[in-house]
Amino acid sequence: MIEVAAAIIYNHEGRILIARRRQGKSQAGLWEFPGGKLEDGEDAPACLRRELMEEMGIAILPYAAFGVNEHNYDGFTIRLIAWEAEYLEGRITLSDHDAFRWVTAEELDGFAFAPADIPFVNRLLEPLR
Repeated sequence: MIEVAAAIIYNHEGRILIARRRQGKSQAGLWEFPGGKLEDGEDAPACLRRELMEEMGIAILPYAAFGVNEHNYDGFTIRLIAWEAEYLEGRITLSDHDAFRWVTAEELDGFAFAPADIPFVNRLLEPLR
C-alpha cells in the first residue's frame, strides 16, 4: 500500500486549492487536492509542507487531520491521508499539474476528481446539501 498525503488548502478568502493532473501522469486530466507520497519516517503534515514547496512553490501550514481513504487503482492501493491547511505564501508554479483553481466548496461539484479524492469532496459538500 502506498501512503499519500493530500492538502485541503484554504486561502485568506476561504477558497480551496485544487489542481489538475497533467498529461503523462496517472489520473491525467482529473482534479485533486495537491500533495504527494510520504517518505520513510515522515508524517502527513511534514510530507505536505515538503511536497507543496517542491511541486508548487508554496508554503502551507497543515493544522487539522481531515480524513483517510483507501482506494484501489488497477492493482495497487493508496491510503490517502487528508489534512486541512492554511496557505501562507508563495506564487504557485506547476510541475505535476497543468492547471489550478481556488474554488469555493460549492464549486467542487463542477470538477471531475480523482476517485481517491471524491470522499473528501463529498465531505466538504455535506454541509451545503
